[in-house]
Amino acid sequence: MQGGGRASAVDGMVQHIRGLIRERGLTVGDVLPSEGELAVMFDASRNTVREAFRTLKAYGVAESRQKVGAVLTDQHQVAMRDLFSFAMDISVDAFRDIQGYRRLTEMNLFDLLAGRIGEDTLAEMDAVNARIGRATTPEDASDLDFQFHRLMVEAAGNRTLSETYGMLKPVIRRLMLAGKSHRLALEGVVAEHAEIVQALRKTDRIAFVYHMNRHLDAGLEFIPPPGRPDAGHGAGLQEDAR
Repeated sequence: MQGGGRASAVDGMVQHIRGLIRERGLTVGDVLPSEGELAVMFDASRNTVREAFRTLKAYGVAESRQKVGAVLTDQHQVAMRDLFSFAMDISVDAFRDIQGYRRLTEMNLFDLLAGRIGEDTLAEMDAVNARIGRATTPEDASDLDFQFHRLMVEAAGNRTLSETYGMLKPVIRRLMLAGKSHRLALEGVVAEHAEIVQALRKTDRIAFVYHMNRHLDAGLEFIPPPGRPDAGHGAGLQEDAR
């Protein structure tokens, strides 16, 4: 009974800490209260708090840092999403599945963005888009492409959506590599991004949906069929035949 009671106390403390994280809106990098503070806060022994911390660390929710204490982390999520990205075969079906998710999220953000997005964010999106046009490698271009879309998603003000989008970064970024080694394709990305920003400035829903839809479809032609090497990756950008 004693062992069961101790386990229940530890589980209860884990739930208390999770509740505290939600109530205070704590996120990755934030420092949790000390063992002593939590023991007083929830009328528990320091041993119980220590065991609860061990549970959180085992699940990759927190880690101990010297002279700082317990810090929130997302090591488990990072490991899982990186594994998912590594294992995922970038096929036509995978492309459509991921872009389908983005249609359900990004293309339906207009109403939120129309009332929230400011000129500072739009100007930042313009600046990132200009850097895409100057990118010298497909990897740099895809990183900047993701950054452009992340700015838009975060401007909607939905924390859950922002965190989910961030978790999918390795997968989305990998799809964004499609076609980035072709100069004409890259110019097309920059042009569509500019139209998306312009639609947001004018609060033009039809233009926003139209250009987002075109943009999300654009990379499909660069997804190689089964058995053919991926033609969308490369050390540098290629000039297309004109």
